[in-house]
Amino acid sequence: MAKTINVRDKVREHLLEQMQKGNLEAGQGINLAALARKLKVSVTPIREALTQLQQSHIVQAVPNRGFRIAKVNPEEAKNLYELVAHLELLALEASVFDVMAIDRLKKQRDIIAKAENSLERVNAYMEFHRILTSNYNNSVVQQLLKDLKTRVFFYERKFMANDSFHYNSNAQHDAIIAAIEEDNIPSASLFLKMNWMLIQSYIEKQLVVL
Repeated sequence: MAKTINVRDKVREHLLEQMQKGNLEAGQGINLAALARKLKVSVTPIREALTQLQQSHIVQAVPNRGFRIAKVNPEEAKNLYELVAHLELLALEASVFDVMAIDRLKKQRDIIAKAENSLERVNAYMEFHRILTSNYNNSVVQQLLKDLKTRVFFYERKFMANDSFHYNSNAQHDAIIAAIEEDNIPSASLFLKMNWMLIQSYIEKQLVVL
């Protein structure tokens, strides 16, 4: 049983990694047989991994056709971004930052600035937010954030190519870091909330024209 779970988890991590690399797009079907051959495993742990991802709304089961990466839609975007924002605020407000943690945020901010394409930039943004909330010692919330942000990735990947938007978001990241340096977590939380509201508003406007 433990071996089966281990294989399932490895398949799940492989799929999440492929999503992060941009190799799986929203709406794309997943060929179970081809995936089984590639990973040299049976179809059973693949189905189990996909069922887990389905529960997180990352993939959808399609009757008589298997699974596909869930498509983006306005209603999900609103609920998704609001939930992630609440969880990140919870994590930030319960966190303590030392000099090393602040330095990691600054280095990641610089990585964002040096991103050469939209995929690199989105992944750099996602890593900034992961670092920002990584000091919160609650494994349940951390797993929820990991799953939810995998879904957020598809919205960011699809719509975050506008450079002017990123300039505004980067300014808010700078403000978050400055507030943390001043040990002013309430202000950092406010800037983080503004950052998620900016992203959510931008994404919802893009979805309207689809």
